[in-house]
Amino acid sequence: MTDLAPGLSLHRRRGIAWLDPATLYRLLRLREQVFVVEQECAYAELDGRDLEPDTVQLWIADESGGVVATLRILNDDSIEAGLRRIGRVATAPEWRGRGIAAALMRAAMDECAGHPMVLDAQSHLAHWYARFGFEPDGAEFVEDGIPHTPMRRG
Repeated sequence: MTDLAPGLSLHRRRGIAWLDPATLYRLLRLREQVFVVEQECAYAELDGRDLEPDTVQLWIADESGGVVATLRILNDDSIEAGLRRIGRVATAPEWRGRGIAAALMRAAMDECAGHPMVLDAQSHLAHWYARFGFEPDGAEFVEDGIPHTPMRRG
């Protein structure tokens, strides 16, 4: 991916069986750091969806292998044929504001090309997801004390 700063690299794995334990630990640690610690949301981070064989993990790592941003893509065919759900979008605080999450979202959209996509955006970030063609798709709801907006693309 050419729009990443030198020293950063994009990675993709389908199914966590193909992740080495240290990388899996770094992915989950970043998600916990952002959602559980920083945003003070006590929720079931380990929800079983990462274990699904079609789940795709995308992440950006620095030169030392440290995960600076991550997201996952779920196959939600049981809800709608071909539906893909983007979630657990997280960037380490010290890496925010550098376009890293945008690069990750572009990679996710490439991964999901030809499929309808949904996500539940924290409402204060709905305008950010709109940059990628997502539109509100339902009423705002509160999850873990944070307002969210369901959004859809395609």
